[in-house]
Amino acid sequence: MIDLRKITKTYRTGSLAVDALRGISLQVEAGAFTTIMGSSGSGKSTLMNILGCLDKPGSGQYFLKGDDVSGFDKTRLSQVRNETIGFVFQNFHLLPRTSALENVELPLLYSRAKLSWKEMHKRAKEALEIVGLADRADHTPNELSGGQQQRVAIARALVTRPAVLLADEPTGNLDSRTSLEIMEIFQRLNKQGLTILMVSHEPDIARFSRRIIILRDGLIRSDKPNAPRDAVQVLANWKDETELIEQDGVT
Repeated sequence: MIDLRKITKTYRTGSLAVDALRGISLQVEAGAFTTIMGSSGSGKSTLMNILGCLDKPGSGQYFLKGDDVSGFDKTRLSQVRNETIGFVFQNFHLLPRTSALENVELPLLYSRAKLSWKEMHKRAKEALEIVGLADRADHTPNELSGGQQQRVAIARALVTRPAVLLADEPTGNLDSRTSLEIMEIFQRLNKQGLTILMVSHEPDIARFSRRIIILRDGLIRSDKPNAPRDAVQVLANWKDETELIEQDGVT
């Protein structure tokens, strides 16, 4: 699905040059669930921007589904972002005075498929059903909890039926229980065949993925498979523990 070959990226400010990526080579198979970790300045945000076709590498090649997108112009890159990649961000980026359904429909307005309004409504409703928010379709973001807003953002990322889901700190603004619920959605989508790449600074969240890559100083320092925790089971245990605490009268 993804093949990076000796990717570099240097940022220049006057005479100062910062090497954000220093020759990253990375392959991600279709159907993988991978977490990229690293401290501030490690290069993970730069790498995600390149993976998401939001930025171009300074040198090297980026093959996505067999196409060398590193040489694409702005128009073709925008098509890739709309049709092949779904994005989930830490801060949700929902339109505040627009319903959940309309937020989810938004990427379809820019689709080359030129769908009818009826088809757009149908696909947006299906995406909301996937994340368990069909009954909140008419609610605006300020009428939703943080976890529900992130679910809307995930539905928006899914509505174009992408091949790859890129998630940048998707649980960064959520409490522990809600974070587990988001991981349950990701694991369910991954089991259905969706390729997921996630950036996280939280080791506990990374453990729900099948592969953990650690960046430092613009290089891959560790790349290991992981036996993922089962989010459904963790949530079940969480519920059991909460019930025990309530029975004991602990607040």
